[in-house]
Formats: sequence, C-alpha cells, structure tokens
Amino acid sequence: MDTESYVKSITPQDENFSRWYTDVVRGAELADYAPVRGCIVVRPHGYAIWENIQNDLDARFKATGVQNAYFPMLIPESIFAKEAEHIEGFAPEVPWVTHAGQEELQERLGIRPSSETIIGTMFAKWIESYRDLPMLINQWCSVMRWEKATYPFLRTSEFLWQEGHTCHRNEEEARERAEMMIEVYRSFIEDTLAIPVAVGLKSESEKFAGAVDTFTVEALMRDGRALQAGTSHYLGSGFAGVLGIQYLDEDGQLKPVHQTSWGVSHRLIGGLIMVHGDNRGLVLPPAIAPVQVVVVPIYRDDTRDAVLSACAELQSELDGVRIHIDDREEHTPGWKFNEWELRGTPLRIELGPRDLENDQVMMVRRDNGEKTPVPRKELAQTVDDMLGTVQEDMYERARQFQEDNTHRVQSIEELAALVRGERGFALGGWCGDDRCEADIKANTGATIRCLSFGEHQYGSGTCLSCGEQDVPAVIFARAY
Repeated sequence: MDTESYVKSITPQDENFSRWYTDVVRGAELADYAPVRGCIVVRPHGYAIWENIQNDLDARFKATGVQNAYFPMLIPESIFAKEAEHIEGFAPEVPWVTHAGQEELQERLGIRPSSETIIGTMFAKWIESYRDLPMLINQWCSVMRWEKATYPFLRTSEFLWQEGHTCHRNEEEARERAEMMIEVYRSFIEDTLAIPVAVGLKSESEKFAGAVDTFTVEALMRDGRALQAGTSHYLGSGFAGVLGIQYLDEDGQLKPVHQTSWGVSHRLIGGLIMVHGDNRGLVLPPAIAPVQVVVVPIYRDDTRDAVLSACAELQSELDGVRIHIDDREEHTPGWKFNEWELRGTPLRIELGPRDLENDQVMMVRRDNGEKTPVPRKELAQTVDDMLGTVQEDMYERARQFQEDNTHRVQSIEELAALVRGERGFALGGWCGDDRCEADIKANTGATIRCLSFGEHQYGSGTCLSCGEQDVPAVIFARAY
C-alpha cells in the first residue's frame, strides 16, 4: 500500500460523517463486523483503549470504596418478572435462551441487558442488618440488547461495559452515591478522554427503566449530535421491595434498602473517535492512548545499526512513557507515518542519520501536525511536557467546539431549523409537561438530553411548546 492510501481510503467528514466514522473504525483496526447480527469484534488496538478506560475508571471506583464482583449473564424469567417496570422497559431487547442442547428448558433464561434483578436477588441473601451497608459492588462484563439498528461501538447488540450497583440505608445516602458516580464519570471523561460534557438529569421519558432519577453526562460530537456518555441512577427502594432486599436497622425495624446503579460502555471509544478524529483518522489523547510515542527509524543499509541502536537508547530514556519502536523492514517510513497517524498515536519521533549527527530527533504532534526538532539531552522532559500540552490542547479544542455549537433557541421553529442545519446543543425552555416534551420531539426530532441539576444550571426561557414563560432551560439535541 502506498503512503497516501490510508488517507484516500477515509471518507472526508464533511462529505459523509457516518461513512468517515466507519472508515476510521475499520482503518485504524479498532473493530470489525462479526458474523453475528449486530455484533462487532473489538480488535487489539480498540481493546487496548478499552483496557486503559477500564484501568483508569476501576481505580477511581475503588477509591470510593467500590469492590468488583461477577454475576451470571443468564437471568431466569421469574426473576425478571418480579420487576415489571424493568422488564417492560427492556423486553423488546432481551434475547432468550430456550434450549440446552436438544432439551427445552422449563424456564426461559434472559441474557442480561442489565443486572439489577440478578444482583438484587443476591443482595437479598447477603444483606441482613445495617452493619452490612453500604454495599458497593461493580462488575465489568458484556450485556446484550437485541438492537434493530446497530453502529460500531455506539449501538451494538452485545457491548462491553461496567455496571455498578449499591445498597444504602436511606434515600439521602443513595442519592449522594448516585451523584458521586456521575461526578466520577464527568471527571474521567473530561480529564482522561479530553471530552467536555454537560451534566444533568434525564426527563421522565428518557430516564432508565425502573429508576426514580437518572443523572447523565452528555457529549457533543463533531457532527453536532449528542452522545450519552454515562449515566447514574437513583433507584429508590422499588427493586428492594419486589426482590426482598431489607435490613434490620438500629431501631429494630426491618427496612428496604435504597439502591443505585451506574454504568459506562465501550461507546466511549465511539465518542473519542467522533470528538477528536480528523480526515487522517483517529486522534487519541495521550492519557488514554495505548502507544503515546511511536519512534520511526529512518536509515540506509550502512546506517541501520547505528540508528536502531540510538532508538533503543531513546526508548530507555523515556521511562514511564508508553512507547513503541516501529522497526519493521517491510514498510517505508512514509507508510509508517500514515499508519500511526491513522491509529491516532499522539507523538511521533523520527530518527535518522542526520539526526544522529545533530544529536537531536524530530518530534511530530498528531493533533496538529506540528514538527519540532528536539535536542537529545532535552528529549525526556520535552516529551513529558508535550504529552501534557497535547492533552490540554485537545480538551480545549473540544470545549471550544462545544461552546461554539451551543445555541439558545426561543421557539420550536428555531429548534427545528437548528436540528436541520448546524445542529449542536440547544438551550430552550421546557415547562416539565410530558405532552410538551413529546410535541417538541415530534416536530423537531430533538430530545431532551439533560435538565438542570445542582450547580449545572442552564438558565430559563419560554417553553418551546406551550409558551409558558420563565421555565427552566434544558439541553435539546439530536442524539446517537
């Protein structure tokens, strides 16, 4: 493949954003389509990103007292049926196991779309008194939802995720945990993924099935559509009541626990692609990149050994940096440049005979293409500083994009025009009536992404549907 084939194989964003996205997913070898309806194979480069997401979040969870466990993927129908609201919300998406070999099962087993019911059943066995609370459990797993329309990473029938489930003595403690976890997500997504998010509550029609309240973090993609990046739910005591999760309190009374659940999935990888990617492919923030620095040696036969030896020395100098030396003989340096750009590696170091003579290297930033000659003696500090700079610059560019594409709308017509045109986040008034929400959605195609919550306020306005004045403003957008 010639050095330009990688770029030519990627559809430009402004020509067809959807095709650009799938070109990057496949070209950067993040994932490929599986021979199973609606499923993908996450390839090593994509899974390495997921592992970094997992490791970072796992440490944050454990810092708040959460422990990991694992629960069965198969859930008896009788357990599903105990929580009617939950199963009604997920019923169209649940695949069912009906046979084991040639034998028909006496009871159907659902493949988990989420694990509230099975985990709650176990909580009921483990929790006896207030001394057992809070119970803070997370599991890393995959779930299945038999989606009709699928899109790699963003919406697939099976997807990787984590789901946290906690039990508490009262509503106050449970709400505090639910709000704590949405803040964990906000911090991770902004600090590590360099993606700014809006934080708020979901409306009644948009919240998680079975939840009292759903908290959300919403990110704006470069095509102007919103992506729900993570949610945290205050479940109240509804699941506890039907599953028998209760505890003996200090006053001698049996009381139901109050619960939360919270999760993010591998759709975060889709968010990374769509927030930071460009027409040359993936662009990864250093904090999440599997390879932060790639070294490409440039040599002739007579300089090969000297250049490769210098590359090895350079690798030892950059201790603590995720670094890779691309010493493949079968590809030219130009071919490698394009491949590593497509894969989103934040920094490239080029090292050739002339660099050896000048005791320097050439450093190239993936995010803006800037090339900088760096003296060898300053390399370690320069790389460290540059990785930090790239991380900050990528967040700032994404934040500026979100700011530039957040608009106030005063009427349903303005919102409809925005959705048809440039898209983005739209701040508009909503009176809180379900009928007005349905009317706005029907006439614009936009949904309420989040309502004001705590310090995250979006001002006030006139309801876009009924015209009631001085109502809270919410964020509308077309969403994935």
